[in-house]
Amino acid sequence: MPARSPITASEIGYQLLLHLVVFLFYAFDRTSPHLEPFEVTYFIQYTLATLLISYWLLPRYIYRHRYGRFLLGVATVIVLVIVTEELILEPIYFAGKRAGSFPGVLFTLSQILPIMTILAAGKFAWDAARGQREVQQLRSLMQESELEFLKSQINPHFLFNNLNNLYSYAIEQSPKTPEIILELSAVLRYMIYECRQRYVPLSREIEQLRNFTRLYELQIEDRGEVSFQAPVSAGNHRIAPLILLVFIENAFKHGQAGQSDNIRIDIDLRLTPDGTLVFRCANDYAPVIADTPAVGGIGLANVRKRLQLLYPGPAHELRIEDSGTRFVVHLRLQLTSTAAP
Repeated sequence: MPARSPITASEIGYQLLLHLVVFLFYAFDRTSPHLEPFEVTYFIQYTLATLLISYWLLPRYIYRHRYGRFLLGVATVIVLVIVTEELILEPIYFAGKRAGSFPGVLFTLSQILPIMTILAAGKFAWDAARGQREVQQLRSLMQESELEFLKSQINPHFLFNNLNNLYSYAIEQSPKTPEIILELSAVLRYMIYECRQRYVPLSREIEQLRNFTRLYELQIEDRGEVSFQAPVSAGNHRIAPLILLVFIENAFKHGQAGQSDNIRIDIDLRLTPDGTLVFRCANDYAPVIADTPAVGGIGLANVRKRLQLLYPGPAHELRIEDSGTRFVVHLRLQLTSTAAP
């Protein structure tokens, strides 16, 4: 917690309300319904002393873990309050009655400490709540930064994989090279310019997934079969952009590894009535020595982390099956139908 923090209007209002409530309890007396002048003066003294503790000693010592100096400072303030009360205020308000006698330190402390403790505790509670809000804001900023970093990794990862494929087609002088370049350009335009929000319309994301699939399908040509099934209407549901792309990309990448034909990739998306997106992506693959086609890579680790941040706890369920020749991803996402926060 910072040593000093600016005093806001809300804090001033909070302190005024707290002091008013404490003063009412302090001055309330059933036998004497009238407010006595000495009660106001005494309470002002307690207030000034507490303000010194709350706005000087607390930030200067407690929040810097200098507890010994804080206790010494509090003791000094209390002594000054007692001396002021006994030597100055009592002769003014109780001349000839209590002014000539000292009732005892314990008795005086029993009157002073409860009020000052409540007022100082109110300030400490306010600072603790503000500190908690600042920590929460810092966590949110860190999470946003981490999400932006994770999202930024997708572009070079996607581009790296597709440039390798594009290079192969260019070497072979394939007539599909221009078409692949156009599809890749459209996909990158979406990834760079249209995915800046935390959530995007599900219908828009599905449209881009179709484009991704067509781009990868151009690379397979007649060496296999690709199935893409998605809901016709996505309503007003929203989803984190590119969260499903990694699974589809891995399916094409590993589905082609070690296989020259009989490539089979199935992509299925369903939307349940309660707004849950059920995603399934499956691909056959041929085992490759010294390789792990189903697991690893920056993409899968990236999407796992993004799922934890964007859909924590029961909001998502990821299950991956690997039979040795077939890799299946099952993902359930509890979507939102409101604007992204």
